Amino acid sequence: MVGGVVFALGLGWLAGLIAATSQILDGVDGQFARLTGMKSVSGAFLDSVLDRYAEGAMVIGLIVYLIRLPITIPLWQLLILGSLALIGSNLMSYSIARAQSLGIQLDGPTLANNLANKGTKTTVIVLCCFGSLFWPPMPIVALCYLALYLNLVVVRRLFRASRLSSHKSVTGG
Repeated sequence: MVGGVVFALGLGWLAGLIAATSQILDGVDGQFARLTGMKSVSGAFLDSVLDRYAEGAMVIGLIVYLIRLPITIPLWQLLILGSLALIGSNLMSYSIARAQSLGIQLDGPTLANNLANKGTKTTVIVLCCFGSLFWPPMPIVALCYLALYLNLVVVRRLFRASRLSSHKSVTGG
């Protein structure tokens, strides 16, 4: 979440460094809990919820960062992209969790899902943050990726779930 605030303050490269460090620590804490026998359902739940807060803070920081730049993209377009990025980012994890709770098997690991997972999302943001040192508007690439690709993956999941549920109702299974 600190990375999002730093991003909003206009320090894209530092936000990238914080986000990269946070991603590493987020991976280590789960491994550490498993290795020390301290893993718990409540810890896993807390980790997932805090991940959503952190992602949201980075996206909001990214939006504010871009709004503050003297670029030619109209504010309304940035806000639409930013809204789609926030929605898509949250729906990635929600769509999987909801499908699992309903017993819908969407799909296994695929290239499309791997290109939309938390690590990839963070990597794209971090690389664009570092790129802002050389071209300040570079984070627009991350915003477009989040806004467009993540929502396409969610729509694909919706179609797959729809096909699976219509197939079950027709075959009775």
